[in-house]
Amino acid sequence: MAVPAYGQGGLSLSQTHVQQQRQIEDQIRQQLGETVPVSQTWQFDAGDWQTFYFLNFDDGVRRRTMRLWDNRPWIAGTGDWGTHQFYARLKMTYTDWNHGDAYNGNEDDFDGPDADRLWYQFDLGQAAKTYAKTNLPFGMQVKVGRQYVEFGSGYTLSLPLDAVLLSTQVNNVEVRGLISKTIKGMDDLIDWSRPDSEDMDRHLVGLEARYHGRKHTPFAFVLWNLDDNPRSYWPGGQAHGYDSFYTGIGSMGQLAANLRYSTELVYEGGRSYGDGATYGRDPINAMAFDALIAYLMPNKYRPTFDLEYMFASGDGDRRGSPISAVGGNTSGVDSSFIAFGYRDTGMAFAPLLTNIHIWRAGASVLPFADRGALRRLRVGTNWFLYAKNKATGAVSDFTSDESSNYLGWEMDYYVNYQITQELATTARCGVFFPGDAYSDRDSRSYFLLGVTYSF
Repeated sequence: MAVPAYGQGGLSLSQTHVQQQRQIEDQIRQQLGETVPVSQTWQFDAGDWQTFYFLNFDDGVRRRTMRLWDNRPWIAGTGDWGTHQFYARLKMTYTDWNHGDAYNGNEDDFDGPDADRLWYQFDLGQAAKTYAKTNLPFGMQVKVGRQYVEFGSGYTLSLPLDAVLLSTQVNNVEVRGLISKTIKGMDDLIDWSRPDSEDMDRHLVGLEARYHGRKHTPFAFVLWNLDDNPRSYWPGGQAHGYDSFYTGIGSMGQLAANLRYSTELVYEGGRSYGDGATYGRDPINAMAFDALIAYLMPNKYRPTFDLEYMFASGDGDRRGSPISAVGGNTSGVDSSFIAFGYRDTGMAFAPLLTNIHIWRAGASVLPFADRGALRRLRVGTNWFLYAKNKATGAVSDFTSDESSNYLGWEMDYYVNYQITQELATTARCGVFFPGDAYSDRDSRSYFLLGVTYSF
C-alpha cells in the first residue's frame, strides 16, 4: 500500500503522538484526582502540582526528544455537608523540542493558563437533609462546568468536557444525563484532515443507566456526537462532517475474591463524508469491544496480573486514514469505529482504537514492600500484540504501508516511586517490533522520565 501524500506532512504521525500525550494526561489525572473536603460549614483546600517530563522516542520516521513542564494549581470547596461543592484547576504547560523535532515546527511553546477543571455541584438530597431535615426517596446531583466525563467503562467516552451532568439514584439504580460541548483547542479525535483540526467543535449528548449491585455493576448507554465545526470544506473539494451515535452495554465488578473484571460492547451508527465527497454522506456501521480481567494477589508485595482484549472495527477501503475524511472511506458503508474513549494501547506504537485488535498482558509488584523508604516503589510491565481488523484498511500509524493483518508486538516496562507524600517519580520505556504490515521492520523505542512535586 502506498503512503498517502497528505500523511507525509506529519498529520498522521501526530495521531500517535496525541495518543502518547493522552497517556501522560491520564497519569496526571489519576495522580491529582478531584477530591473535595466534606464539612458542615464552608471549607476550602488548595494546592499545586508541578511535573517535569523528558521524552525520547522513535516514531518510525525519526527519533525525537521533547521536554514538558506542567503546572496545575487548584482550589476546592464544600459547604453544608456537601450540598455545595466546587473544584477549580488551572493548567500551564511549556513544551521544548530538540531542533527539528516538533511536528508543527513550534519547538518552544508556552500554553496557558487555561481552565483545566472548573465545576460546581449541587446535591438535592443532601440539601433536603441539611435544610429541611428530611430524607428524599431518591438522590439527585447536578454538576455544571468543565469536568472529566466517562460513560460505561470509558471505552467510548473518556474526556474532559464543558458539561451539564445530571445524576439521579433510586435504590441501586443510577441514571445520568449529559449535555456537553468539547473544549476549544482540543484536537479533533474524529477527523484529522479537517481545516483547524486542533479545535474539536462538537456537542456530546447522552444518557446512561447503571445498577450498583453487591458484586456487579452492569450499565447501558446511548451517546450522540453532533458535529458543529463550521470548517466543512477542504480546499480542492472535500466536505467534512461526522455525526455519530453510540449504544453500549457492559459491566464491571468482582468475579471472585481479588478477581475483578470490566467489559463493554458498543455499536456505532451515523453518517460521514468519504474521501473526495462534497455531498452525500455514507452510513456508519461499526462495532467495538473491550474485556479486562485483573487479579490482585493478597500479600504484602501486592502483585497484580491482568489480561485485556481490545477491538475496534475497521474499513477495508479506508486506505489512507482510519479517522479522516481525506484518505478515508471510498465507497458504501463506513465500518471504521471512531469514538472518544481511552485505553493504554502501548507507549511506542500507541495506536488509536480503530481498525485494530489488541491483546495485552500486564503485571506489577511492590518488590521492596518491607524495605522502609522503598516500600512505595512499584515496577510493572505490559506486553501487547497488535493486528488489523481489515488488512487493506489503514491504522492510525501511516507508516503501516503493507496489506497485512499482523501489525507487530510491543513490550513496555515502568517504575513508579512515591518518594515522599509530596515527591514522586516515574520511568517508562517501551519497544515496538513492527510486523508484516510494515515494509520498515526496524524496532521503535520510547522512553519517558517524569518527576512530580505537589503541595
